[in-house]
Amino acid sequence: MATRKSALWVPERAEIIFIQYSPHVGVEMPNDHPMLVISTQSFAEKTSVVMGFPMTHSAQHADNPFAIAAHGSKGEMGYLLTHQPKSFDWRQRNARPHPWGTGHTKLLNAALKRFDAVFNICGH
Repeated sequence: MATRKSALWVPERAEIIFIQYSPHVGVEMPNDHPMLVISTQSFAEKTSVVMGFPMTHSAQHADNPFAIAAHGSKGEMGYLLTHQPKSFDWRQRNARPHPWGTGHTKLLNAALKRFDAVFNICGH
């Protein structure tokens, strides 16, 4: 994988990245926040679009039934908001690797399962 400073870096599925959420409106998340990527790296590379679930460190989501708690390597707590999937042009919104890195397959699977429970996309 390309390094943080490399122009060759492309977000990959199950990676946590930083991305700019502004401009925003209403209660949408503003500014720079983490996102768990659900789209594939080849999709991101070809389209410049990344799809994912936003993450926040706001404790107000501790009892949110649509949020999944995520623990960082240093004990930090984050909340993955499965009811607010986003798609962004990752190049134009200055996406970059997050310190939590890649390989969050279990978190991704749990998030997709929760997403399906909310939106019933898989029809079961």
